[in-house]
Amino acid sequence: MNLSSLSLSEQRNLIKSREIKASDLAAACYHQIEKFNPTLNAFITITPPEPLNLPDGPLCGIPIAVKDLYNTEGILTTAGSLFFANHIPKEDAVVVQKIKKAGAQIIGKTNTHEIALGVTNNNPHYGACKNPWDITRTPGGSSGGSAAAVATGMAMAALGTDTGGSIRIPAALCGVVGLKATYGRVSLRGILPLSWNLDHAGPLTRSVEDAALMLQVMGGYDELDPTSVKTLPGDYSSHLKDSMNGRKVALAVGKFMEEADPEILEATLQAAQVLADQGAQVTEVNVDFLKEGALANALMTQADGAAFHRERLKEHPDWFGVDVRQRLESGAAFTSSEYSLARRTQAEVKRMCEVLFNEYEVLILPTTPIAAPVLAGEDAVERARQLTRFTAPFNLTGMPALSIPCGFTKNGLPIGLQIASRAWNETSVLRTGYAFQSVTDWHTRKHSTWGELGT
Repeated sequence: MNLSSLSLSEQRNLIKSREIKASDLAAACYHQIEKFNPTLNAFITITPPEPLNLPDGPLCGIPIAVKDLYNTEGILTTAGSLFFANHIPKEDAVVVQKIKKAGAQIIGKTNTHEIALGVTNNNPHYGACKNPWDITRTPGGSSGGSAAAVATGMAMAALGTDTGGSIRIPAALCGVVGLKATYGRVSLRGILPLSWNLDHAGPLTRSVEDAALMLQVMGGYDELDPTSVKTLPGDYSSHLKDSMNGRKVALAVGKFMEEADPEILEATLQAAQVLADQGAQVTEVNVDFLKEGALANALMTQADGAAFHRERLKEHPDWFGVDVRQRLESGAAFTSSEYSLARRTQAEVKRMCEVLFNEYEVLILPTTPIAAPVLAGEDAVERARQLTRFTAPFNLTGMPALSIPCGFTKNGLPIGLQIASRAWNETSVLRTGYAFQSVTDWHTRKHSTWGELGT
């Protein structure tokens, strides 16, 4: 039995029917970690297996990797930073509590760009995480370790965070699925902040149905989290297989989109055709207004990060990596007028998106304008800056967005398709992603180097 081909629900059902043991899944993941983590450096901390007293939950016994930004009781939580190099939390983040209650076992803490302020995952303190499709390239960030772990079977699913694209970018670059839900859908309590205004928590998985299941577990109101919004509980799985016939899909076009590599744009056009073939009404829509949203998101991220880390930046600037320190210093230098203008842009872009989604159920566009850039070299950081171009606007608006695999470049690097919608409409985002996934096989592709997960 090839465990890597099974969904999380299928794995759970096999455990409950005693056809496999939870320890079988864990053993398969630890086998992959032993083989590949020395090369990929996806984990900062690997937790040893423990005897399980499995609750009857949706994740019973399934090994989950946790980005090293989430507090985990009794487990080192560094945030990829020297400041937290010896930090062992006394309690779990709310989301970690939720996945544990659902029966998951924590298999380790994944590598991240330092304090999550970057998208290369080239961490100067804990080493660079490598892209499993080409180890000279970035896996994306800041949740790069989580994406690399899922892509190579070192974990069955993983937790990430997303402030400007940090779930969706590594998902796209590593060929997995990444979901950022609506701002306020998933509690942030117990996760080290980067931007109180833009941070989101979400899953990285191998398939859309797994992302829906993970969101079902992770979501929900937290009265002690000031960012959390009280809404009706979501049901993300029951409508996954609904027909796309007649559904209105906007295909992003315009000068802003044309800055993407031709291979990326062609893959997006082909994805649009796949949805059209299933009966969706696909219409080209100019989204040039998103450019200002991406710029405002970048300014707010750096300014908010500088506010949160102000004492650390003042007392030990040398403890930050060069790239992160420069971003924090730039953030601290923004004026109140510049920040106020960014907030105004936030309101304007959010309203324009709301108008768009009054007419269309979802918007499809590339997740990133380029495939995975190289980790090192003169233009590495500059190329990496392009990665947030298409993801950041949906952090600014707080709207749900999903990245799914939709092809490969001629150099064999994964390409991601992004699907976004109005606030609280994760159901349509996931349904559209599932419709595409159901008639394509991009999400099942594995790099020959890493092989299949054990039997």
